[in-house]
Amino acid sequence: MRLIPPLLLLLSACAIPPPPQGPPLAYPPAARERMVRIALAEWEDWGSRTTIPGQPPVVTGAESDPANFPRVLAYWRVVSQDEGAIATNRRRYAAALAGAPEGARLWQEPYWSAAFISWVLAAAGVDRREFPPSAAHSDYVDALIRDARAFPATAPFLPRDVAELAPRPGDLLCADRSRVPIRDWRARAADAGRFRPMHCDIVVAAGPGAVEAVGGNVQDSVTRSRFPADSLGYLLPRTAGEPVAFVLFENRLGRLPPWMPPWSPTP
Repeated sequence: MRLIPPLLLLLSACAIPPPPQGPPLAYPPAARERMVRIALAEWEDWGSRTTIPGQPPVVTGAESDPANFPRVLAYWRVVSQDEGAIATNRRRYAAALAGAPEGARLWQEPYWSAAFISWVLAAAGVDRREFPPSAAHSDYVDALIRDARAFPATAPFLPRDVAELAPRPGDLLCADRSRVPIRDWRARAADAGRFRPMHCDIVVAAGPGAVEAVGGNVQDSVTRSRFPADSLGYLLPRTAGEPVAFVLFENRLGRLPPWMPPWSPTP
């Protein structure tokens, strides 16, 4: 007889309205592997920039380089409600090609970090049922929490406290950029539906001493951030003034039956 992990019991016990769709589907390991590979390829295409949170920010202006116009355009194309981003920045791109001042603001707004995450998941072959693309991180964060509560045994992403689990490649690390930030995913569940400025990165490397994650619109680019971790690979608290990491979404793509039998150890 299999024992149900305590987290699954907690998620199942939460009283929430039923989701509008059927249960999520299981994906093969290739989906998770593609996520990481695509994120790293984009990072390399943007110049392999790495930063350490807490250090003085460096504004690169890379997003406003006309050569990068099609990169960000591709991210926005997977988002249904693009907040006018495409129309506005097509106009700015035309201005940049003509040498007009408006071209200097290319892709500076609206923020495209959530569109980047959405594009990576879509490019990896994850359907919008399992990961709904959005221009706002808070939208898909809410959707993933809702799915985990409704389908704890089969949801492709499970919300975890940052201190509960050592990150692995493919996990999503999300932080709150609000003036008064939330500090765990349960607080977000209680606040679901309200816009809150967030930022999520895709973990691409993890181990003792450091966790590295790739995100978009970080210093005007797709950037790899290096976060300090302890000797067991658990994230250490961020320094004062930094965005508060409030959830680590455990990536279970390729880690659920039938791709992994219930009796198999999690890789």
